[in-house]
Formats: sequence, C-alpha cells, structure tokens
Amino acid sequence: MFISPVLLLAQLTVAFAVPHNKRAVAFVNPNLAGGSMLDDASGGSNPADLGEPLNVIISGLSSPAVLTDAGFLNFAKAIGFSTECLGLHLGGPQSANLGDGNGYVNQTVELRQDYGDSVLGTCLESLIGGNHLRVYRQNGPQANTGALFLAVSKEENVAEGHTIVANGYNIGRDELVANATNGTPSFGGVAYIATLQSLTGLLPAGSAGVNHGIATDGVTQLLTVTIL
Repeated sequence: MFISPVLLLAQLTVAFAVPHNKRAVAFVNPNLAGGSMLDDASGGSNPADLGEPLNVIISGLSSPAVLTDAGFLNFAKAIGFSTECLGLHLGGPQSANLGDGNGYVNQTVELRQDYGDSVLGTCLESLIGGNHLRVYRQNGPQANTGALFLAVSKEENVAEGHTIVANGYNIGRDELVANATNGTPSFGGVAYIATLQSLTGLLPAGSAGVNHGIATDGVTQLLTVTIL
C-alpha cells in the first residue's frame, strides 16, 4: 500500500505535537466516582465523619508549574499565604477522597495567612486567627487532572482554639479569590493572572456533614492560574 509522503509527514507532525500526558480537563467531579467535596476532618477515612468543604479548585488547565508543590506555594505567597509558623503544626492532618482512584489521601500541605510577611507572618495568624487552607491533589489513575482542591476557611484566634468563625468557609474562600483575581499578584519574581468561574452543584448548600455545623452557600470557585 502506497502512503503519500505528505500524509505521513502530517501524521508524524500531529503525533509529536500532541503530548500524550497533556491534562485536558480542569478537574473531574469527585462525586461521580465515590469521592466527596467534603474532606474528612478526623483524618479517619470515614465518609460518615464531618468534613470541611473543598470550596476552591485550582484548575488542571493552569500553568503546569503552578500545580507543583513548589509552584503552588509560590502562588500562595503571592496571594497572602505561607507555611506554618516555624514549620510547626498542631493537630493531625485531614484527608480527602477526590474520586481519582487514590481513595482517602492526607492533605499535601496546610498554609496560613501571612499578613504581609512570608517568613514570620503566619506566627501572627496562629495567635490572632485569619485565613488558612489545606491542599489536595487530584492525580490518581482514574482522574489524573493535576487539579488542586483547596479547603479554605477563616479561623478564630488561639484562645478560641482556632475554630472556624461564623460563615468562615464562605468568607475564607471569598478572601482568597479576591486576592487571586486582584490584578497580577506576584512573588519571587513570578507574576500570575487568575480567571474565575463560579460553580454550583458540586457542594450542597447548608450545614449537613460540614465540620462545626457551619453552613455554606454551596458555591465552589474554580481558578485557572496562568504565569505571565
């Protein structure tokens, strides 16, 4: 069978131009494959446990560097978060099942509001309270999107045991989104621009199953973050 050299060249061009592992979707809905948009606050991998809403998603269509551990940390610093005070963490990790085939997996990292100081600012947050987030990555064999699911909430001061403030899940989410979409935040010489899409139907509105019994409005914010 004769194959036209032009056709063969076109086929080879397509084969090399399209990477086989390219992430083609923003995320996969965890609810569709036995996962949940609430994490497990006890870390016990029990779906009956109370959980915190995964109320922000960093899209798998973001710049690939943003979706790495180091890259997300740099972006987080650009929007006012940093690692915990002196690297110390009290309490156990929470876990989440993102419906990607990995089952329940502990949080990748927990970050806190840094009040303008990426080195020591989170020590102030530990004392007076503020915004904080937990990160989970969707990368299992059934949904390897690379998307980052964030449980964001605003918490009380240390005297109140870092419980969540009234309406704290919605407030924490909205503050993070406002910082991310305000111009082109930057840190360490890297600037970002984020586009926003508000999603409903992933999380139910109300307080059923939600840790601390704090109701949410059921909105999940999808951010696509691009490095400039």
